[in-house]
Amino acid sequence: MSSRATTVLTSLWVLMAGPAMAFDLEAHRGGRALLPENTLPAFANALSMGVDTLELDVGVTTDGEVIISHERGLNPDLARNANGAYVTPPGTPFVKLQFADVRTYDVGQIRPDSSYARQFPEQRPVPGTRIPTLRQLFALVRKSGNDRVRFNIETKIDPNHPDESLDPQGFVAKLLGLIEAEKFSERVMIQSFDWRTLQLVQRQAPNIPTVYLTLQRGSGQTIALDKATSWTAGFSPADHGGSLPRTIKAAGGAIWSPYFGDVTAALVSEAHGLGLRVVVWTVNQPEDMARMIEIGVDGIISDRPDLLRQVAGERGIALPAGTPVAP
Repeated sequence: MSSRATTVLTSLWVLMAGPAMAFDLEAHRGGRALLPENTLPAFANALSMGVDTLELDVGVTTDGEVIISHERGLNPDLARNANGAYVTPPGTPFVKLQFADVRTYDVGQIRPDSSYARQFPEQRPVPGTRIPTLRQLFALVRKSGNDRVRFNIETKIDPNHPDESLDPQGFVAKLLGLIEAEKFSERVMIQSFDWRTLQLVQRQAPNIPTVYLTLQRGSGQTIALDKATSWTAGFSPADHGGSLPRTIKAAGGAIWSPYFGDVTAALVSEAHGLGLRVVVWTVNQPEDMARMIEIGVDGIISDRPDLLRQVAGERGIALPAGTPVAP
């Protein structure tokens, strides 16, 4: 059978395997190309539009509050103090701040002269927006009446900067405790580049799927195919024939989430053969979205969930219904 035919059959299998294997349309940080990232306005917009999964990042303050933020501390490109001034780089880690202090910062508008602002010139600012808690996001979803949207929650922890977050055990304990208390365990996935946290989740909450994030290029590379790195919790692709899917399977993962530029049809097929789902990040151009769907990925994380809905719908993928809600 040709590789093209195999790809087509794989795609059909993904689309026809029923609700448990449906395509996963994820709003990255709530859809940060549209509204301020990881904020209640962004998540409300994604819920109103209709997505399968809200993708987000969490940290923990010094007084134990689980907050939503991509950075491990205040982002100098986003956070303004009470006087309207953006914070000085590098920004204080949340683990050194009380939640009451975190709430004083406005993250509703990108610093105008930053590269981030140039990356997302069409993002609509919402001045006065605060860094939310995970508990507040759960409350927003309840308010929307959406009883099926899922949460792909990334633990923002870096093994190379242990002083900028709780230790893995403490971090996972806080996160899982909140998820259980809020009764969202059946709708959550936990993702991380730091596989130590995923190993802890698998032991402490085996019902929650773990998502193994990887990056194989550039200065931020987290994976090497010939050795373990500080990110991989002792697992090395060299022990598994140089195969990243086989390494993640051996680690106990349910989902492989690579940078989309690292993915090929052959790798997707290999992952599927091992029972892994493949959800790629972060795909914002329609031609890239179309190509990822063509090679059979199980889901796409995008800053442009509106555009992803369009591309997916044009290819016959069932689109999630929106549940309009105000933040």
